[in-house]
Amino acid sequence: MRFDDAAAVLFDLDGVLTPTAAVHMRAWELMFRQYFAEHEIAPPYTDADYFAHVDGRPRYDGVRATLVSRGVHLAEGAPSDPPGTQTVCGLGNTKNALVNQLLAAEGVEPYPGSVRVVDALNRRGVPMAVVSSSRNTAAVLEAAGLGGRFPVVVDGAVAAAEHLAGKPAPDTFLRAAERLGVPPDRAAVVEDAVSGVAAGRAGGFGLVVGVDRGAGPTALMEAGADVVVRDLGELA
Repeated sequence: MRFDDAAAVLFDLDGVLTPTAAVHMRAWELMFRQYFAEHEIAPPYTDADYFAHVDGRPRYDGVRATLVSRGVHLAEGAPSDPPGTQTVCGLGNTKNALVNQLLAAEGVEPYPGSVRVVDALNRRGVPMAVVSSSRNTAAVLEAAGLGGRFPVVVDGAVAAAEHLAGKPAPDTFLRAAERLGVPPDRAAVVEDAVSGVAAGRAGGFGLVVGVDRGAGPTALMEAGADVVVRDLGELA
């Protein structure tokens, strides 16, 4: 299926519509580098860990996967654990607090090429959704001037409330397609994360577009992308 033939388009947020993936990446690095140093965990956290264990996954899954990669098994804790708590949830909440601090200090601008694509789809009346593991999706969309552009948003908060498995499972994308009233094989998924691309492929979507913001075209294609672009403006 060609992008122009999609009956609906489901976008990831961070790294696809907005450059907040870079903000998340920095927050993960700050949190893990400090934690690893304090607990003498080796080897040090690197960008490779982000792409291998964190990118696109629900927050606590990213914490857990990264720790397991170092042979560390931490108590799960609870989502209500305050930042600084030495649990999986506490570390995830520390990272989230850092994201909010960075966003407040620096703001966020959407990718111009992505805005052109969203505007073109809107003019054609193509229904769109945002599917993100982040629980900050609504705030980021508003900050980026994209609030109200998407009739369906399935984010980390929705996934938790509806007990939907996170990426690389296809559940959140399938739920968004269901809410738009479009069968998966008639819809396109747009993702920059390997786990998100894998979710789109596992869901049987008609087209999976990988946006290379650092994962690499080979990794995105191997995960199931039908096409890889450097910027969504290439599709406009």
